[in-house]
Amino acid sequence: MPDKRLVHIVDDEEAIRRSASFMLKTSGFAVETWDSGVSLLKAIRHADQGCILLDVRMPEMDGLEVQQALAERGVTMPVVILTGHGDVSIAVRAMKAGAVDFIEKPFEKATLLGALDAAFGRLERSAQRDERAADAAVLLQALTPRERDVLAGLANGFPNKTIAYDLGISPRTVEVHRANLMTKLEVRSLSDALRIAFAAGLGT
Repeated sequence: MPDKRLVHIVDDEEAIRRSASFMLKTSGFAVETWDSGVSLLKAIRHADQGCILLDVRMPEMDGLEVQQALAERGVTMPVVILTGHGDVSIAVRAMKAGAVDFIEKPFEKATLLGALDAAFGRLERSAQRDERAADAAVLLQALTPRERDVLAGLANGFPNKTIAYDLGISPRTVEVHRANLMTKLEVRSLSDALRIAFAAGLGT
């Protein structure tokens, strides 16, 4: 992520774009503005990671349609919805679809900054999860396919006997694989091994 936290402001009203940009830049944010959801979607593939401040009422595509299109394209940037007076029911729908928060216009600076803090908190947690998943995937590459099968069984909460039955091997062999995989993962306890397994997406 860049040094400054980036906010993409999507609003068809130039006055809103200008005032929100000024407010955020003076609070230490980097800002990019878009005059429509369509223009954001055209460029989103190459846009820098950040938070999206998205107006609900816009021509061509409204905020909910833009939000849905972002989700369909796999864009995980957190969204904060901007609503006019009386759009609360729409904002609630947006939040059910994954928006972090909604702010009614005209908005207070503290309200906007609070919503963006929550959004960037989600972004940072997501980045940490991705990092842990990548690290875990690298660690699991050290395991043989059978050791990985045993770890998957443990991640599903199965005892050694069940894993042995499922894999067609003896419980003693499961114990050997279990000891080997813990050595390779450089962990001392089953809970540490399970944390790696869950980060890599093993287990239900």
